[in-house]
This record gives sequence, structure tokens and C-alpha cells, in this order.
Amino acid sequence: MKSTINKISMERVRLAFSSIVKAIRNKKISFFIFSYTGSTVKQLTVSRRFLVIFSACLTMFLMLSAFSIYDYYHLKTTFDQQALEGKIAKQSDEIVSQRKQIQKFAEEINGLKTSLVTLNNFEQKIRIIANIDKPSDHKSLFGVGGSIPEDINLQLPIAEEHNSLMREMHDQTRQLTLASIDQEKAFESLYKDLETQRNLLSSTPSIRPSKGWISSGFGHRKSPFTGLREFHKGLDIANRKGSPIIATADGIVTFVGKKGFLGRVIKVDHGHGIVTRYGHLKKILKKRGEEKLH
Repeated sequence: MKSTINKISMERVRLAFSSIVKAIRNKKISFFIFSYTGSTVKQLTVSRRFLVIFSACLTMFLMLSAFSIYDYYHLKTTFDQQALEGKIAKQSDEIVSQRKQIQKFAEEINGLKTSLVTLNNFEQKIRIIANIDKPSDHKSLFGVGGSIPEDINLQLPIAEEHNSLMREMHDQTRQLTLASIDQEKAFESLYKDLETQRNLLSSTPSIRPSKGWISSGFGHRKSPFTGLREFHKGLDIANRKGSPIIATADGIVTFVGKKGFLGRVIKVDHGHGIVTRYGHLKKILKKRGEEKLH
């Protein structure tokens, strides 16, 4: 069986070779397609002219394909490079813009520091005018030493890195935060002192209780009852009967009634150890415990 197949194959080869020889003589080229399944050999015969034209077209197609592929990758590379350059330029612009903003923030930090120093000086002026000393535990505005940090240098070129500038901004921001907290405490202390002083001033007699003329002043005088020299602890004001009398400062009525030679008396406690008495009254319009005296 195997020998028979080999004979058939050899016969096919002989026939194919014979056909090739004939095609060459006829200026044609034949292509034979063999199969191991035992099917008929397929033959494709073309002229040499066709083969040359086909080869030329195939070569041209391959060259055009290669050129197209090269041109595509070249354009793609060019576009990628342009996109990358555009992206780098955009990032460079963003970096420049960010550095300008950093310098702007640094300028604002310098301005805040100046404002804080101005507020501190204003507090000192108020304390001097109001004659209020600083608390014993009061620290300097910028801590121990009290030296004001130098202004941040804003002349750094945009092209240079701003790492050192940002570190300095961070340090001064921290100092300004602590200084603003201390300044706030200082103003709170000053406000309390002023409030205390205001209360003391409003409780300190500073006006005349009534119109009229002074018949006897405060100090040493000759007593109208004994004729002897004595210290007069009050102020006598002469006026018509029924003339209004007002308290000389804020306070609370602590006594209403008659008392010795003073006749009808009203006593007002102004706090802070200050007390005033109003005697020789025709009529008392206030009651004990009242605070509104005007």
C-alpha cells in the first residue's frame, strides 16, 4: 500500500515537473498546490508579465505601507512631543503663578505683623492715658526678648525655588498666631481694668448735689453751735426750700430717716468705700435699697 502511494506521488511530481518545463517554454509560470490527503494537484499558471506587474505592485504596496507606518509613528511622536511640551509649559505657568501667590501671602504676613505691632502700641497708649499698669505676668508681644521678626524678603526671583521662603512664612505665621493670642489676652485684661476704673469713676462723687451757693465748705471752720474751731466734714449749700437734690454718683440707698442735727437724711453707698449723706431734707423721694438715684 505504501509503495503504491509513493508511486502515485512520484507520478504527480513528474507530471508537475513536465508542466513547469512546458510553462517555461511558453514564458509562463505555473504554481502547483499539493495535498497530503491524496486529492488532485491544483495548478495556477500566470504569465511572466503578470508576475512582474504583480511583484511591482506588491513591492510598491509594501513600500507605501512602510512609509505610511513610518509617517504615522513620526507624526504621533511629533504630536506627543508637542503635547508634552504644552503640558510642561502649562505646568511652568502654574508654578510661576503659585510662586507669585506665595510672595503675595508673604506680603500679607508682613502687613499682619505691622498691624499687630500697631495694636500693641495702641494698647500701651491706652494704658498710659488711663494710668493702668500691665499685669505682672504680661509677656512681650513676640515672647521672650520681644524683638519683632524681620520682614520676609519678597525679592526672591520667580525662577528660583521658594522652599526657604515657605519655611520662613511658616515660622512667622506660627509666631504671629502666638502673638495674636497674647495680644487678645492683653486687650481682655485692659478691658477689665477699664471696666473697673469706669465703675470706680461712676461711683466717685464728681458733681454738686444741688444748685445754690456754698454757705460752709469742707474743712476747718468755726462751729455755728459751739463757736469753737472744728473740722467740717461736709459741704453746706444754701437754696430755696423744695430745690431738687441729686446723688453725686451711682450707688445704693442704705439709710432713709432722721439723724440728729442733720434732720431728714438719706445715705448712699457708692462702693469702693465711698459713702455720701444728704441732710436737712424737706422731703425724701427715695427708699432704702433703690439704685436709680436720678
